[in-house]
Amino acid sequence: MKTSHRLVLHALVGLITSLVIALALAQPANALPAWPTLSNGSSGANVTSAQYLLRQHGYGITADGAFGPATESAVRSFQQSRGLVVDGIIGPQTWGSLIVTVRQGSSGEAVKAVQVALNKHDFGLAVDGAFGPATDSAVRTFQSRNGLTVDGVVGPQTWQTVIGLGGGFSLPLPRSALPRSEYDDPHHDYPAIDLPVPTGTPAYAVRSGVANRVNDSACGLGMRISGDDGAVYIYCHFSAWSIASGTRVNAGTRVGSTGNTGNSTGPHLHFGIRTGTTNRCPQRYLLAIYDGVTPPAATSLPTTGCFY
Repeated sequence: MKTSHRLVLHALVGLITSLVIALALAQPANALPAWPTLSNGSSGANVTSAQYLLRQHGYGITADGAFGPATESAVRSFQQSRGLVVDGIIGPQTWGSLIVTVRQGSSGEAVKAVQVALNKHDFGLAVDGAFGPATDSAVRTFQSRNGLTVDGVVGPQTWQTVIGLGGGFSLPLPRSALPRSEYDDPHHDYPAIDLPVPTGTPAYAVRSGVANRVNDSACGLGMRISGDDGAVYIYCHFSAWSIASGTRVNAGTRVGSTGNTGNSTGPHLHFGIRTGTTNRCPQRYLLAIYDGVTPPAATSLPTTGCFY
């Protein structure tokens, strides 16, 4: 082969390789989460975001997080105006029509919707409708954490991810397993809690995230959930796992069965919350879930006063 031909071939190979790499980098690291389905009777932060988006489109409803008759009527009217199926349910097509791309400098009800959605993930933003530096920083952090293009722009992929991820909470055990009084008990030697339940009691993810199995002499069989909010939720002393390592879970997903493995003196669930390398007292967090209110941000939980 002539030298000139080899040079052309090498150039083509290099060009193709560069294109392949560029295309790979352009793809999100993870598949986007599903849009949540909201209907009359739904409640929570996602409903509030949807209500602010409806307000952005001119519907004068109250953004109170409760999907009632007024919100359903607004949804039906919006769907009719956009040529969508008129069913009063906010599913993928309706979400796709509701969202509005916003960025630093934007203002209005759609920015409030973003701020509410980001606060599900513990960013603690003021819901003021002004897309300033704090909101821009939160968006970029969220994008980086979730494998999205880090540009500070809340477009379709960022909207779907920030709305679709998280926002739900679950007790780590069936509500019937323990009374409320057990969820404020101190731990014996560091920030955590021991919840006495019989072997085989279902254990659930308290937040959405990625779960990984634990198996060591202290924890026994357990699970660590790297939450979408940046905190780590730790479960110990299982008798069995319910899912494999690397599984994405939602709040309420069963992750194992309680037991007495590891350094344990009786059947119970050991539960802890960690931010960075700091163990946090989970009692206030669990009591809030038990009471049906939004828990405090994991980073705001105390580090003392919850153990002997």
